[in-house]
Amino acid sequence: MIRTFFIVAMVLASLVEAVEPPGAGVEFKGQTAVVIKPGKTFDAAAFTIALWAKPQNTQGSQVLAGRDAASQQFTLYFYSNRVRMLVEFTGGKYTHANVPLPMPGVWTHYAGTYDGQQIKLFVNGKLEATAPAKGRVPHSEAPLFIGGIESGDRGFVGRLEDVRFYKQALADDAIPSLMTAPKEAHPALVGRWTSESLTPAMFVTLKAKAKAKTEKAASTTDEFVSVKDDGYRGIWYSNQKQNDEYVYKYSGGLGTYCSSHNPFAVYRPEVQKTFFCYGGTVKDKIELLHMVSYYDHKTGMVPRPTIVMNKRTDDAHDNPVMAMDKEGYIWIFSSSHGVARPSFIWKSAKPYEIDKFECVLTTNFSYTQPWYLPDKGFLFLQTLYRGGRKLHFQTSADGKTWTEPFLYAAIDQGHYQVSWCNGKKVACAFNYHPSPNGLNWRTNLYYMETPDFGRTWRNVQGQTLKLPLTEVKNPALVHDYEAEGRKVYMQDLNFDSAGRPVLLYTTSGGYESGPVNDPRTWTTAAWNGREWELRGTIRSDNNYDMGSIYLERDDLWRIIGPTEPGPQAYNTSGEIAMWTSADRGATWTKVKQMTSGSKYNHGYCRRPINAHPDFYAIWADGHGRQPSDSRLYFCDKQGNVYRLPTQMTGDFAKPELQ
Repeated sequence: MIRTFFIVAMVLASLVEAVEPPGAGVEFKGQTAVVIKPGKTFDAAAFTIALWAKPQNTQGSQVLAGRDAASQQFTLYFYSNRVRMLVEFTGGKYTHANVPLPMPGVWTHYAGTYDGQQIKLFVNGKLEATAPAKGRVPHSEAPLFIGGIESGDRGFVGRLEDVRFYKQALADDAIPSLMTAPKEAHPALVGRWTSESLTPAMFVTLKAKAKAKTEKAASTTDEFVSVKDDGYRGIWYSNQKQNDEYVYKYSGGLGTYCSSHNPFAVYRPEVQKTFFCYGGTVKDKIELLHMVSYYDHKTGMVPRPTIVMNKRTDDAHDNPVMAMDKEGYIWIFSSSHGVARPSFIWKSAKPYEIDKFECVLTTNFSYTQPWYLPDKGFLFLQTLYRGGRKLHFQTSADGKTWTEPFLYAAIDQGHYQVSWCNGKKVACAFNYHPSPNGLNWRTNLYYMETPDFGRTWRNVQGQTLKLPLTEVKNPALVHDYEAEGRKVYMQDLNFDSAGRPVLLYTTSGGYESGPVNDPRTWTTAAWNGREWELRGTIRSDNNYDMGSIYLERDDLWRIIGPTEPGPQAYNTSGEIAMWTSADRGATWTKVKQMTSGSKYNHGYCRRPINAHPDFYAIWADGHGRQPSDSRLYFCDKQGNVYRLPTQMTGDFAKPELQ
């Protein structure tokens, strides 16, 4: 027995001894990383990344090696109790292969490959996980990061050794040879970094680098801050090309995009003005400007809009939203699409005035939804790109000092959400992005609310939720659309007279534009105190046809949105119509088609906070299939449409009735 035990122990010891790197490794302490340039060197249709890792701990998210920001290019990292090999591929999609975390203090060899069809993740030379990923990694200037990520967080704590990058997906039987020093140069080897070649001069303090980048970005806005423009012009934007007549997954005049941004407008009876913001553009150029203005209900006029900042991008995901505090100060939240650009919070110099704005915070957030509660302050719902689009919130009493982001929903690859505030209650509804396909396969419907400024969150039945939500089936689930094979596109959230939520969303057969994914059904999920009533009869021709729902009385619900085919049929948005329901969404009547014979598609109709009957929704238009100019519009409660002036000669102008 003793002899047998001794032999087994000797065998195990020899195996442990065999699994060792060729060098002693380089220590990483979570604050620094190695940055290998130029980034173009690592552009490849297929590749292999391999390295030895000896973590001090496996807590949180730690990057071993990768390129660009979270969920972009590729990343080999620890996350959510797994080791992930993540790859971004054609169409902005990404997915990952996963294996269990290693033991701290033990050397483990990892190799990840991608061949345009599949991601493979090897552990100590053995294939342990795969994930389908048909496409190509996008071209990028991003360098290779070892031991961290560009945003400055997710630093690795431990030792790394023998990091290699090949412009080829090496064959399965070639992976074990990467565990030892190479006998000869491989033709596809781009670089190899060991404890001998990784010198202290190559290390960069990423948080300082990220801060410097943010400060530089903030300084470039100076020439545009608080400057008056001479007209109302919206941003045109497109996303994900299609090889057909519809050209894009979504596109058009997206100055009030997207549904995961809110609010865009606020009516203040103290001054009889509706204040609003939108994504504008530099004249004769597609470059995003964050704009703010107001409609004066006493005079029926609008002033020249104010440029809060130039965001230095053409991406409408960076559109601004606004909030107003109890003193009348206007707050503009300048969003960012992921971590590549900084985000900003601005405050007006004076209450109820748009002439001058001051930047009070430079940070990073996406899909921005700040809600102001007069007796508490700001409850700010947002998305952070941390291994997917994960839902977080922060609070602040004064808009300048904020709590750390709190994670409340992190199911699989993330979410898109809508939200609204009803007195002291803030609520949100969202879908989830399932692996391996991600956001284009968004599905399911969830709802949660907080009655106490984020201290506790509950489902519609009042059951306190354990956060973050991480399971697909959880107490916040409203309806399992995944089981039905339906995609879910969020539109709006509102409350009836009893404070019960009503969710507005679209269900669809797939993500591509065109009739193949019909029917696209506008659906309401209304809580009646006992159960969710799921109803829908309105149909439109694109997943991104977005409108707003108004619950004016228990027997009068109203929808304003682009439900009718536009001049670019089956592209984003269309002609605007007004619908009403007297039976809680069981049936809908089209009471007015508000636009017709348009040159461009109209869409993303946004409901102001405390909407005044004379300014009931705001939206923009734009060509659905090619870059174009974009105009801004608003309507009254009766469905009359007004266009904001595109060119102004005076300080004020009257919107034009259409």
